[in-house]
Amino acid sequence: MTTNVLLTGVGGQGTITASQVIARACLLQDWQIKKSEIHGMSQRGSSVESHVRFSPDHPVFSPTIPDGEVDVLLGFELLEA
Repeated sequence: MTTNVLLTGVGGQGTITASQVIARACLLQDWQIKKSEIHGMSQRGSSVESHVRFSPDHPVFSPTIPDGEVDVLLGFELLEA
């Protein structure tokens, strides 16, 4: 089973760093992992999204989460969540 984690926030809140930590933890367990980031105008305080998809036993083919399939939503900013 693939687990889908969506991290949302604005530039400078650590959204991308948090997604890198999750991805690294999965890699250390030898799990399948894909990650995608949408920066936008993050340097100007605009929205940032990170998609992290991982599975301990199945291949993960796409780095982006399909609509309606988010398992965990981590909102660093209430308006972005």
